[in-house]
Amino acid sequence: MPPEKTAPSTQFGVFTVGDVTPDPTTGRTPSERERIKAMVAIALKAEEVGLDVFATGEHHNPPFVPSSPTTMLGYIAARTQNLVLSTSTTLITTNDPVKIAEDFAMLQHLADGRVDLMMGRGNTGPVYPWFGKDIREGIDLAVENYALLRRLWREDVVDWEGKFRTPLQGFTSTPRPLDGVAPFVWHGSIRSPEIAEQAAYYGDGFFHNNIFWPMGHTRRMIELYRNRYAHYGHGTPEQAIVGLGGQVFMRRNSQDAVREFRPYFDNAPVYGHGPSLEEFTAQTPLTVGSPQQVIERTLSFREYAGDYQRQLFLMDHAGLPLKTVLEQLDLLGEEVVPVLREEFAKNRPAQVPDAPDHRSLLAAKNAQAARGTDAKEESTV
Repeated sequence: MPPEKTAPSTQFGVFTVGDVTPDPTTGRTPSERERIKAMVAIALKAEEVGLDVFATGEHHNPPFVPSSPTTMLGYIAARTQNLVLSTSTTLITTNDPVKIAEDFAMLQHLADGRVDLMMGRGNTGPVYPWFGKDIREGIDLAVENYALLRRLWREDVVDWEGKFRTPLQGFTSTPRPLDGVAPFVWHGSIRSPEIAEQAAYYGDGFFHNNIFWPMGHTRRMIELYRNRYAHYGHGTPEQAIVGLGGQVFMRRNSQDAVREFRPYFDNAPVYGHGPSLEEFTAQTPLTVGSPQQVIERTLSFREYAGDYQRQLFLMDHAGLPLKTVLEQLDLLGEEVVPVLREEFAKNRPAQVPDAPDHRSLLAAKNAQAARGTDAKEESTV
């Protein structure tokens, strides 16, 4: 196991969607190999500067390259000691739950427990038929597949029959989860209340990737999740496990940041040729400016999200060169995150849980087992 490290109350990290996008300032497009190697370099830099989490998306269509997240995360696990390895997201709709169960349990063992994952439906319609699925059944697929996945991780022998895959009889997925503890699951959604409901029902985490949507929409989705979490008896709304996405671009001088980032914003496949940079930063959490501006903007997220457990930043998209992204990570790790950690810890209510990790989940499991043993002993007295 890696050396003991105190679990942070809020985890800070980066996520990547793995897009292969031309640099609009040079016209150069990196090769797939270059982009994959750049994603690994970003993960290693995240560990170097003291971040907590690296998460990779899953895509099966150009211009994206991360089609096999567990392959990449396994490689990164061998080269890191402390970084939590996650996804953003794992496609619960088009992946076989049996394969997810086995792949991530294997990764758990290889990474000494430094693994969790974010479930999502994805937003690329053509992917569904490539895997024999119908996008019109996306919500139903997400619900049924995850219900099976939970059983595969928690039951040694599973008998199961559903709508979307062949039945299972006496099936055991291997390897079993490390220490008998399933990886922590975040349910990621931008716009689907059904996914917030699913996260609340199971007492899992809810991750709102508030990159493109106004803050009011994010507030409503998180409030729905928190209230339903309490409804299902997992705790108070404040005890629900929330994660947020975000986008930043920094230079020490804010005018330099805006000038340098503007061509990337204007030509980005995801939001280029639409609202101006100024309009987009006013209406969404995108922050382009100095480290202090990023600190102030990120701290403001608590005004509508409450005290939360995970903050991930998107920093390597839109054709930005690797050198620039690594410079961003230096600023994030050295100047931004230390201040955010301190400020997030101030006045944090005692009942708000820390960010979950393998050690805390194992401790909770052992404590529950001890309570069960104590209750059994008392009943025999």
